[in-house]
Amino acid sequence: MNDGQFAHRPDVNPATATTEALPWRMEWAGPRTAGDVISSPVMGAAGPVAGRRTERIWTGLDVLVEKRFAPLRGRAVGLICNPTSVDRRLRHAADLFHEARDVRLAALFGPEHGVRGDIQYMAAARGGRDRKIGVPVHSLYGNSAKSLRPEGKVLRGLDALVFDIQDVGARYYTYQATMLFCMEAAAQAKLDFFVLDRPNPIGGHHVEGPALRPGFGSFCGVHDVAVRHGLTVGELAALYRQERKLDLALTVIPCRGWRREMSHRDTRLPWVFPSPNMPTPETALVYPGMCLLEGTNLSEGRGTTRPFELFGAPWLDADSLSEALAAERLPGVRFRPVRFVPTWDKHAGKRCHGVEVFVVDTGAFRPFRTGVACVAAARAQDPGHFRWRTEAYEFVEGIPAFDLLCGSSREREAIERGQGWRDLAADWAREERAFARRRALHLRYDT
Repeated sequence: MNDGQFAHRPDVNPATATTEALPWRMEWAGPRTAGDVISSPVMGAAGPVAGRRTERIWTGLDVLVEKRFAPLRGRAVGLICNPTSVDRRLRHAADLFHEARDVRLAALFGPEHGVRGDIQYMAAARGGRDRKIGVPVHSLYGNSAKSLRPEGKVLRGLDALVFDIQDVGARYYTYQATMLFCMEAAAQAKLDFFVLDRPNPIGGHHVEGPALRPGFGSFCGVHDVAVRHGLTVGELAALYRQERKLDLALTVIPCRGWRREMSHRDTRLPWVFPSPNMPTPETALVYPGMCLLEGTNLSEGRGTTRPFELFGAPWLDADSLSEALAAERLPGVRFRPVRFVPTWDKHAGKRCHGVEVFVVDTGAFRPFRTGVACVAAARAQDPGHFRWRTEAYEFVEGIPAFDLLCGSSREREAIERGQGWRDLAADWAREERAFARRRALHLRYDT
């Protein structure tokens, strides 16, 4: 992704917006067929591409299809999937598995937002049967912590579980927790576990953010990895297996051609919303920091076309906030004062005053530091109106959501003392280096 990546962005008026184990190798695609798609430069859409030579990146699903499902032949499998589970021609994994010879697709498992992705955040997903192929669907996100794990009875008759979901590279994103819980269930049931790997859409070099301390675990932080971990789901799975000491037969079908410096735009793979409020790869890039707004009473832009790129509240002064953040001299980012009216979620129907986050240098940008700075600046402007979220968050009560996201109470307490991100940066740097050493054992793509 080039600096100045946002030059292509449409002119959106947010005040009226209404959203929400095969070796890899480098290959030249040669002339494309009519069915191939790539991401367009606008809103992650995909469209047909005329025949032109370009570097082709393969997901684990693409590799498995090319190999005609050989690693799974003769097995009854359960597929953990959502709308991102597509090949480069936008064919869904459930359909491909259902049509594959010598593989029996026995069940689908849906994470948060569901198999078809039509359920909002923190809303229970449904089970039943898939309308298209008639396969049983089991929900892995219900109304209790128990619902987050597959029950033993739904695993009976299976030989393997297969995970194929696009992650966004942040510890908070709950699909990583779903994968770990399914790995643990597979280990207990003596099932093989396969991960169809996918590129990390915000790149694989940078590591950023604090450690997850004991006592602060939740569905948005199930294992001690950096907030921006720089791993693919396949690499995460290997780390989980080793550090959780799981007795599990794990097979990762790797991507081909992906390099750690690549952003999602660089891969030219289609972008399918991983969740309803993740409309673009640019959203994913800011998410490791701007998701922290969920732990406050500030709007993180849900109910607009730019969730996590906009934030604000009815009581803030947009111009003063933008100036305060500019004075922080955060790397790779600029801020624009904005006014917007969320159509739903926090402050729905009310005019909010805040800031739009513009990433101008993706290599220099540090999303977690930016997110902490945004929270601190908004609180400093009006401490009387500002509040931390204290309601139950991802099935955890009694711990502020901001602490669960950060992995401890340190960041919240520092902000309450009037400290800023620079006062915490030395601690973060030590923890980032420690995690980088741990993760080095599991990097399977070029470094």
